[in-house]
Amino acid sequence: MKKLILGIAVLSTSLAFAQTKPTPMSSSSPVRFGLKAGMNVSSLSKDAGLEDQKSKIGFNAGVFANIPIAESFSIQPEVLYNQLGAKVESRDEFTVLGTTTRNVQSYSTNLDYISVPVMFQYNFVPNFYVEAGPEFGFMVSAKNKGDRTTTVTNSSGTSTSSASYTDDINKDNLNTFNFGIGIGAGYYFTDNIGITARYVAGVTDVAKDRPSGSDAIRNNNFQVGLAFKF
Repeated sequence: MKKLILGIAVLSTSLAFAQTKPTPMSSSSPVRFGLKAGMNVSSLSKDAGLEDQKSKIGFNAGVFANIPIAESFSIQPEVLYNQLGAKVESRDEFTVLGTTTRNVQSYSTNLDYISVPVMFQYNFVPNFYVEAGPEFGFMVSAKNKGDRTTTVTNSSGTSTSSASYTDDINKDNLNTFNFGIGIGAGYYFTDNIGITARYVAGVTDVAKDRPSGSDAIRNNNFQVGLAFKF
């Protein structure tokens, strides 16, 4: 997190003092609206209970407005449907009166948000930009979805059963507001179509009322996708 904040500070300082040739981007340029969609590779920051977590694939999609504020500088607010979360594997085994039971779970924690990034963009050249800014998120759905396999071994032999499940997570136990800091870049192949990439590091804890001394769990997300300007 410290490295990310340091990187954003260095980027902001560099942009403030950068000197570039005049480009078509200026404060007099019209506001442009657009659509964007792409893939998320999300995870949750680890604590002692998430040692076996892995990244989860999701998607993001929404609308944006690109608002020029000065030569080579613009602000881009967005409204996105954003699928975050992580994959988790857990195992437990116990023996009672000679019978050993082993449970293996593989599930995805799916945390869906309406996200509102506000990116400050700088165009090195008309088609290539870098960006940094805050992202505000509002949780709309929280579920665990996965598979559970139970193996029972005793003197009679071994039996195995499997089941799939989807459980709603009680949002009363979660912080439904999410705040993150994003940094990214993009390149437009034409005046309308471009590719985008962004990393957003969560600042707020996903859990509400966490016990004192326990580790916070935060959303982290890498996005890549396509953008279309009208």
